[in-house]
Amino acid sequence: MVAARRGMLKLAAGLLTAAAVALLLDWYAPSGAAPPVGQRLRAPQPAPGGEAANLLWAVQVSDIHISRFRDPKRAPDLEKFCSETIDIIQPALVLATGDLTDAKTRDKLGSEQVEAEWKTYWSILKRSKVMEKTKWIDIKGNHDSFNIPHLDSAQNYYRKYSAWHKDGSFHYIHTTSFGNYSFICVDATLTPGPKRPFNFFGILNMNQMKELSVMATESLHSNHTIWFGHFPTSVIISPAPGIRTLMNSATAYLCGHLHTLGGLMPVLHSQHRGGTLELELGDWMDNRRYRILAFDHDLFSFVDLNFEEWPVVLITNPKSFLYSSSAHEPLVKILHSTHIRILAFSPSAIISVKVYIDGVHLGNAYQVSGPLYVLRWSPQNYSEGFHHIDVTVQDAAGRISTRGHKFAMEENLSLRFGFLQSVILLTDHYVLARVLFGLIVLIQVALLVIFRYLQKPALKEKPGLLTLTSYSLHVFSKTNIFYYSILVLNLYTVLGPWFVGELIDGHVGACFSFGVFVGGSFLQGSLTFAVGILQMLFFNLPLMAYLCWCLLLRCQGHSFRSHIRHVRRLTAVLVHLAMTLLLAWQVYSCYFLQRTYGTLAFFLSPMRTWLVVLASALIYKTWTLKSSALRTYRVEMKNSQSF
Repeated sequence: MVAARRGMLKLAAGLLTAAAVALLLDWYAPSGAAPPVGQRLRAPQPAPGGEAANLLWAVQVSDIHISRFRDPKRAPDLEKFCSETIDIIQPALVLATGDLTDAKTRDKLGSEQVEAEWKTYWSILKRSKVMEKTKWIDIKGNHDSFNIPHLDSAQNYYRKYSAWHKDGSFHYIHTTSFGNYSFICVDATLTPGPKRPFNFFGILNMNQMKELSVMATESLHSNHTIWFGHFPTSVIISPAPGIRTLMNSATAYLCGHLHTLGGLMPVLHSQHRGGTLELELGDWMDNRRYRILAFDHDLFSFVDLNFEEWPVVLITNPKSFLYSSSAHEPLVKILHSTHIRILAFSPSAIISVKVYIDGVHLGNAYQVSGPLYVLRWSPQNYSEGFHHIDVTVQDAAGRISTRGHKFAMEENLSLRFGFLQSVILLTDHYVLARVLFGLIVLIQVALLVIFRYLQKPALKEKPGLLTLTSYSLHVFSKTNIFYYSILVLNLYTVLGPWFVGELIDGHVGACFSFGVFVGGSFLQGSLTFAVGILQMLFFNLPLMAYLCWCLLLRCQGHSFRSHIRHVRRLTAVLVHLAMTLLLAWQVYSCYFLQRTYGTLAFFLSPMRTWLVVLASALIYKTWTLKSSALRTYRVEMKNSQSF
């Protein structure tokens, strides 16, 4: 009977786990079933053919981070990109999606707008004459908003040294002979803009959402709509219905900000449930990444590239199935097309463009005009299932580049983006961080309160590890000085100001777990919850565990000196070393606070400077607490050792 119950429990747990995984996969997989509001009508003609018609391409670059102190090649490379790469590609427009300058101090701890960096950026645009060759649209990122009290501040160098000059979201319409293409900027940078790191998340208020909603409605008259901004939607705080819902009529949302997560995620692409692609672009700062995107007969395609890697290849027809959306594109045009179409760019002449489908050489594409190469094909031969197209381009300098992807004519087939990429781009991380922070605090407070009022069981035999752990929690929770100190610490972590200091130069503000007050404004909590999680996991909880361990040793009759001789030396050394390192991290955070927000923040910091003093005092108290206060526990522990 017991075995049967265990089997049923295992089965139930397995079914629940499978259901949870299925729900996660369903949530993070694009639906594509619900077309966006105001879906545009799509006709199968004109379809991609052998003429240089109905073709538009653009470029995106992000996270440039012009710096006065780091990477002296960053600015010259950007100038070469503007003067040479742009000359070769000749895009209709360029989107520079934020973090134009670095705005960090020499030691990387502080942050401020450095006019010299902005002047360098502006001089690159002027010397390269890139604004005369194409439409250069540059927008702000969080680094471009560091330490700016208000938009009219003299420190807001974006207005003076950028090509676009104007703050806020906007709607740019690019007009061609074959239709209009809308580009909607989402400006979620903070106003006022605090120093780093508390502007890592973007925020949109209700008025900004209304403005974007109007722009979204206006854009329905265009062939396609591209939204672009600095922040991925996962790190934008927005009121209902949410920023993703607002952009559901867009073909794609282009962003930056995450810098390939330090190289861990070189490709960060996913798709919203309504079919809108979210395409994060790797940074220019360290990786020299940029993107070419194209509309070919209203079929959207793109390629992410490394600077100075040639030739560049972009297959526009047939387009990648993974990046297709029947809600936004006339995918039927692929089946009606007469030619495979390829954009190929190189500083040297292109000498061959070889096309392969499913490993079979289909032929060599020929040049129609400029970078466009085409090859006649019969799409009906590939009307069932998935197929793979590869294009190999060679230039006169002997450089070879190959690009390929899967394509299909049937829209009811399915390909999914990587689960981890979708979690990173489609999860509202500020909500997740808020929930996790609340749960961690609740768990520690619950432990304290439960063991405070739970009757301590008698030790009737030699205790094991679990019993000793439980016993130490009883001792800790029933000793007033430790119970109230840690209880107040955890409640204060949630409710109290962590520090008061110059969050913006000349403007004193206060930082709480739930947000930041500065310059007469309240900035909703986001990264603060993540910092709170780290504080709980790597200091508050370990501190309580360490104090419990010390009290248990006292109950066993040890002093600070004697426990080194009688307890396993390696264990004692490792425990003390771990706590010393955590204290050192807390001390370093005090130094970081001083360097970032000034001396006032160092002294008015209950969660940093004051906590170092409190933790040291509590640790000292565990070893100096009068033996009489622990007499009952010591007698009970001594008796248990005799079993």
